[in-house]
Amino acid sequence: MKRLPLLAVLVALASTVPAQAQSRFFEGKTIRIVVGFSPGGGYDTYSRTIARHMSRHIPGNPTIIVENMTGAVSLLAANHTYKVARPDGLTIVNFHGNQVVGQLLGREGIEFDARRFKYVGVPMRDSAACALTKASGVTTLEQWKSAKTPVKIGAVGPGDTSHDVGRVLMATVGLPIQLVRGYKGTAEIRLAAESGEVAGGCWQWESIKSTWRKALEGGEVSIVLQMAPKPLADLPNVPVALSLARTDEARQLMQAGIVVPTAISRLYALPPGTPDDRVQMLRKAFLDTLRDPELLADAGRAKLEIDPIGGEETERLVAELFKLDPDVAAKLKGILR
Repeated sequence: MKRLPLLAVLVALASTVPAQAQSRFFEGKTIRIVVGFSPGGGYDTYSRTIARHMSRHIPGNPTIIVENMTGAVSLLAANHTYKVARPDGLTIVNFHGNQVVGQLLGREGIEFDARRFKYVGVPMRDSAACALTKASGVTTLEQWKSAKTPVKIGAVGPGDTSHDVGRVLMATVGLPIQLVRGYKGTAEIRLAAESGEVAGGCWQWESIKSTWRKALEGGEVSIVLQMAPKPLADLPNVPVALSLARTDEARQLMQAGIVVPTAISRLYALPPGTPDDRVQMLRKAFLDTLRDPELLADAGRAKLEIDPIGGEETERLVAELFKLDPDVAAKLKGILR
């Protein structure tokens, strides 16, 4: 039998140590998914669904829990994870992709550099839509455009899709909108719409059809407008906002202010400095989880759409946002200030 040189054997043994060590690292540990929104909303629902299945895809099968850290449209959670959380792979933040645009526009309160987060991925390429109640009297785009008084739309605040969609639509299309800000999350906006406090809201369609599905199926809520590059498969007859833009600048503002940020709106990230091998392990586990038949069945029951973006592609999309034309960025900053 041919014997390997002693040096080659030692090198081979040494190369297996890091992988084995990382496999053991997660054993007996607890991973926290910190959700920047309140319980019961779309972000919380996705995170809790992922948390129920992700452990078995991580070597060592750690416990995974979900914690809600609400405040400033998930900015509190993002800042906390960036500045305070230990970069050990045991804290994953789920925050809003619009906060990345917020950094680009110099929005106050942002204490992170989005380019330094270690992105785990996104579970769903989202598209925004506007949902209004039958009781509001506005169930079509034409009714909305001809409304004699501004239609009250519930919003969390600057940096959230529910706010930024409304601001961009007012600036680019001229829809009569009165933003009612200050809700903690989309669950509260739904309740406000059902009580007649507001007419409805604009946020991720994937969340709307999951968390408001009974009202949609019963005809109590209508989708009036969608913000996607083209009509979504399940909204074939709903007008597309981009088709209403009359100028190239308006289309760019919609693209940069709504379409791209919404696609990556459900960001999952690790603190800067998290060891690369743990980042890669968690990225793989994230994608494996989102392809797991058990998770897909669970998501199907909850009406959650799954169309994941991996960590590497998410990182690239974030970097692309920082290449936005300065003139468009300045105009968008004025709209979303």
